[in-house]
Amino acid sequence: MDAGLSLCQLMEPDIMASPYRLYRELREADPVHWDLFLHAWVVTRYADIVTVLSRYSADRTLTPEKLEEMGLGAMNPIIQVMSRQMLFRDPPVHTRLRNLCAAAFTPARVAILRGHIQDIADSLIDRFIGKGRADIVAELAAPMPAIVTAELLGVPVSDHEKLKQWSIDFAEILGNFQHQPDRVSRVAASVRDMTEYFRAAIREQEVNPHEGLVNSLVNAEVDGVRLTEEEIIANSILTMIGGQETATNLIGSGLLTLLQHPEQLRMLQDDPSLIPLAVEELLRYESPIQHTARVAQEDFVLGGKQIRRGQSVLAVLAAGNRDPERFPNPDVLDLKRGDKGHLAFGWAAHFCFGAPLARMEGQIAFSTLLRRLKNLALASEDFVWRENLGLRGLSGLPVTFDVPAEELRASRLELVHE
Repeated sequence: MDAGLSLCQLMEPDIMASPYRLYRELREADPVHWDLFLHAWVVTRYADIVTVLSRYSADRTLTPEKLEEMGLGAMNPIIQVMSRQMLFRDPPVHTRLRNLCAAAFTPARVAILRGHIQDIADSLIDRFIGKGRADIVAELAAPMPAIVTAELLGVPVSDHEKLKQWSIDFAEILGNFQHQPDRVSRVAASVRDMTEYFRAAIREQEVNPHEGLVNSLVNAEVDGVRLTEEEIIANSILTMIGGQETATNLIGSGLLTLLQHPEQLRMLQDDPSLIPLAVEELLRYESPIQHTARVAQEDFVLGGKQIRRGQSVLAVLAAGNRDPERFPNPDVLDLKRGDKGHLAFGWAAHFCFGAPLARMEGQIAFSTLLRRLKNLALASEDFVWRENLGLRGLSGLPVTFDVPAEELRASRLELVHE
């Protein structure tokens, strides 16, 4: 066992660019590993991760007193919101929140969105297809889920850039181990702004009710129980972030993965019916959510190690998704693998209820990109991963492609008229 092995090594740019060797070392050397730097157990085998996600507590937010003791009092406004989000609650509170939110987020509602999401994807591609080059993250992967999320929530689509920036800010708290003072103050300001925004959205529903998740959460009732206003705000924020980060990262890193595997890309171009299978494999191969945390509710032996009650456990979903005991040849991209048993959306009670929407957005984005952008290629090998250790995604993805003949004709006509 190498006591020096730590997830903190993800902060090194070369390891962040490709963390899977580190995950493999941890899984092979010490699959249930006490991380001396994080003071937490790091779990990297698929079966052990499923155990952690099924049996350990998700309620891991710190009390105001504990935060003050740690010198992190500035995080209190952030933690107050997180403590009301279903992501950080156990049954029965989690069950109540999830049932109420799920009642407002039905598969039927998601299915109705398919045609509209297609229109959004096409309209975004229309903006850059005549240029022959684009930054897919900035021009498609980021705005598309932001627009979809705004419409799903029932807030103005014109606010989608604001929603995206808030999402990026809050995701830094969810995905990083170290909370830098400047980062905390920025996130705290974003949380304040988001809280005011969604409180105003609730007031708007009272005088001008209209379709959307905020309206559904305001009116949702299961067994006579309704959400409080603070719970509506907190879980609107959670839905907003979850609805953007997973889809943005899936589209950006998924397209990069395809471009780095030209044979698999050609197979997909030749047979677009494989796209639903491809999305599952891309979720497994380059997981948008790399790890999640839990707390042991009791003394527990896992992988031969004694985990004490109250100790933190980091379940590395991306490591489980590369576990050869679960996925044969896990480091090989196989778009025909057809295995939905990956951990990209979590497991058990906390399985992401927005998964159908993220899958749909990924399917539409890839099918539309591959259909409309011919001879798609990386414009540069110098791309940068976002500085987020848990929510893995690219900060940009510059590509080139052929300009369609009709776009060339249109641009020539514009030059003539000028």
